[in-house]
Amino acid sequence: MLFKVTMDVQLPHTMPKESADALKSAERELAQRLQHEGKWRHLWRVAGRYANISIFDVSGATELHDLLTSLPLFPYMKIEVEALCRHPSSIHEDDR
Repeated sequence: MLFKVTMDVQLPHTMPKESADALKSAERELAQRLQHEGKWRHLWRVAGRYANISIFDVSGATELHDLLTSLPLFPYMKIEVEALCRHPSSIHEDDR
């Protein structure tokens, strides 16, 4: 099942740089692993914001929830989720 997820990161300004850097590094490592596994299909940065728009390919809402809550930056994110389905006019066979 495909989901469009918008993640706005809102780190506290008072967070020490070392703590923020450690969280970002752990986040990058997990995000890249999930991309290699095919669960995090697309990842785009939103210009001018500390935010991204992503497409996840998971078994359902529960797997997505578990995945999102496992992200190191999760406690500092505002997240919006939209379920997606294949459009009948799409020419791409891998749209699920």
